[in-house]
Amino acid sequence: MRVHVHSAGRSGDRAWPSAAPDATFIAVRSDVPATDAAAEITKAADPIAPDAVFAHSYLAIPAVLAARMTPAARLVLVEPAFYDIARGSRDVDAHVATVERARAHLATGDLRGYWSIIRPLMFGGPSEAATWLEEQPLAAEFAQRTLPWGHGLRADDLAAERTLVVTGGWNDEYETIAARLLDEGATHVVLPGHGHRAQDHPQFAEVAEAFLAG
Repeated sequence: MRVHVHSAGRSGDRAWPSAAPDATFIAVRSDVPATDAAAEITKAADPIAPDAVFAHSYLAIPAVLAARMTPAARLVLVEPAFYDIARGSRDVDAHVATVERARAHLATGDLRGYWSIIRPLMFGGPSEAATWLEEQPLAAEFAQRTLPWGHGLRADDLAAERTLVVTGGWNDEYETIAARLLDEGATHVVLPGHGHRAQDHPQFAEVAEAFLAG
């Protein structure tokens, strides 16, 4: 049985288009602490006893925390945001510093100042006065998201030998994280052309099945 974790804002088959018809989808909010999200995943997955858990980006963090309680499951992680394990890398540390500079604006109630830094970092292009009213709800939602660092994850906590990491080859931060996991014994495959959502690649299902069968 396969479990696919996705955000609350994206339906199961939109999050994981190659999932089998009998797959179980678990929706997790991105604005709750990782330990709470892990508890949600564990509660939903326990009756299923999954043999594989699929997770993407930040949600790979609670998926890994939950997997500690279900050690039989293998992990298929797409661009996992394990910034904690890659601190000291130039690209990772630069990203963390930029986000923390943006969040300093939130401490003073300056959402627009926050977005002026986050928008070009995460979405490309500047924050402009002409689009601010349209983008303000997204800025507010993004500001509530749990940061993907500060969770105490270490590379040797992640059972890397039973983990497949799939990246898109477009972002040095995620490639650095993947390389760190590869050093610990994980399997790493690059599927380019779909940015942060490598699970949309037409070969993703084949790559995942080959790993799970091996």
